[in-house]
Amino acid sequence: MSGPAPAAALRLRRAGAAALLLAASAACTAEATPSGGGQPSPFADCTALTAPPPSASASPPAVPVSGLPDLRLTCFTGEEPVALRDLRGPAVINVWASWCGPCRTELPVMQTLADRAAGRLTVLGVDTGDRRDAGASFAADKGVAMPTLFDPDRKLITALTVTGLPVTIFLDAAGRSHVYARPLDATSLAAQVRIHTGVTVTM
Repeated sequence: MSGPAPAAALRLRRAGAAALLLAASAACTAEATPSGGGQPSPFADCTALTAPPPSASASPPAVPVSGLPDLRLTCFTGEEPVALRDLRGPAVINVWASWCGPCRTELPVMQTLADRAAGRLTVLGVDTGDRRDAGASFAADKGVAMPTLFDPDRKLITALTVTGLPVTIFLDAAGRSHVYARPLDATSLAAQVRIHTGVTVTM
């Protein structure tokens, strides 16, 4: 009568250990998932943001930007944070949020700029003061795929001492920056790009 009981107890112990292993594995997987609950990001990754555009290779090397705040912002797709001062010009940084009406009109124009200036100009977004799921949903609906940093605490616009959105920062190849704190349409965006980066783009 005593034989089966220890065998049953052993089986129960083994089942309990297996359950614990499965739970531990699930916890590790959850910790490794980028914030946002694993929701697919519509944006490109940020790996090329700190390299000069390919067409700049024949020109003198671009220098790190000194006119930007000394901040590191997380890439929306979950890579290592990007140091803003490591960005290379010429570049355009568009600061936006899904709840901002003018941003909702302007952001697709920025994506058009990114598409038409590819290889000559780096174009990236900074989703600020927003929920990750709201920003991703809006971008996906509008077909916006340019690399984007996530700044839920509004660190960048606070450092720039601006309050309204959208905000666009233009960087030239020498590291100089210009902050434009008004909405832009295609015509005015092309003009500002030409003035502040020296790159001509037909919108």
